[in-house]
Parts: sequence; structure tokens; C-alpha cells
Amino acid sequence: MMGLILSNLDVFEHGLLVSLELSGFTFALASLLGVVLAVCRISPVIPLRMLSRTYVGTLRSVPLLVLLILFVFGLPEVGLVYSLFWTAVTAMSLYWAAFFCEVVRSGVRAVPKGQIEAGRAIGLTFGQVLRFVVFPQSLRSVVQPLASLLIAVTLNSSLAAAVGVTQELTGQTQLLDQQYAQPLVTFGAAAACYVALTLLIGQTAARLERRLVVQR
Repeated sequence: MMGLILSNLDVFEHGLLVSLELSGFTFALASLLGVVLAVCRISPVIPLRMLSRTYVGTLRSVPLLVLLILFVFGLPEVGLVYSLFWTAVTAMSLYWAAFFCEVVRSGVRAVPKGQIEAGRAIGLTFGQVLRFVVFPQSLRSVVQPLASLLIAVTLNSSLAAAVGVTQELTGQTQLLDQQYAQPLVTFGAAAACYVALTLLIGQTAARLERRLVVQR
């Protein structure tokens, strides 16, 4: 059992690295789009609010695996062909941006209205109020929700294996299982890797949250 794992450590390491890259790129892109969507959601411009609300409501209503399949098989039909890895990153980023938007919006709503009114009273524009007043304060209340979102992104990156991204951890584990027919051992090792990543993210978020509390 241990011999199987030790003799294939390089396979697990490669799969884990690709999973980290997949999750990292997805979270970074989803963060950028999510912030834009959140700004639109709280914007005084009604069309922007409606557009953002529609996007969030639609994407949150579609299973991630369905979206991945639509992108992998649909993009080539319209002439957009690039690697499965980046196709998965694109689909997952668009999906998780909707959830990131709601996390940011909840943090914004946690900022006392008096702070926003004070910013407006001293002549700050809408963008300046967000940049200098709202976002710095909301960051303290969204650390744990964002950590939970990152954990969800990391764990659900395994769905990429279902659409052909076999380089990531779950895909590599499936290939090992086909070779050795030892699902309990191979997938048990993969599960241990995911648990380790989850614990690491949780501990990092807790440490960051404590630091932000001290700085208040």
C-alpha cells in the first residue's frame, strides 16, 4: 500500500502542482471579475445593477460540471480553440466570479452607512468612497468567506478531470487507479492531499484574520 504511494510520489506531486495552478489562476481571475461585478451590484447606475444581478443569478444556477462541458465542447464550435487547462480556468473563473461578487457585496454591506455618508460629505466620488472607505473596512469581514470560497475552488478543481484535464490531481489518480486497480489506496492518497490543502488555507486565513483584528 505505502509502496504504491511512495513509488508514485512524482505523479501525486505533479497532479498536486497542476491542481494548485488551476485553482490559483481560477481564483485570481474570479477575484478580478467578482470585484467588478460587486461594484456594478452597488452602483447607482441601474443598468449595471441589473446586468450584474442577472449574471450572478444565472451563473449560480448552473452546475459547474455542466458549464465546463459547455465550454470544452462549445467553444470549438464557434472557432475558439485553446488548451483544456485554460478552457477549464475560463469556465471556472466565470462561475466562481458570481460567488466572489456576493462575498464582496456582503462585506460592503457590513460597513456602517455612516462611514459611506461621511466619505460623501467630504467630497469623495463613488469610486473614491469604495477605494478609501468601503473596501479597506470590508476586507476584515470577508477573510473567512473568501477562504471558504478558495477551498471550494480548490476542491471543485477536481471536476476538470471529467472534461479531460488529466494532469491535475484527480485525473492523475484516475490514471493510477486504472494501472494498479487500487482505488482505496490511490484515491485515499488524493483525499489526504486535498485535506492538507484545505487545512493550510484555513490556517492561513485564521492567521490573516487575527492580524487584521490587531490592526484595527
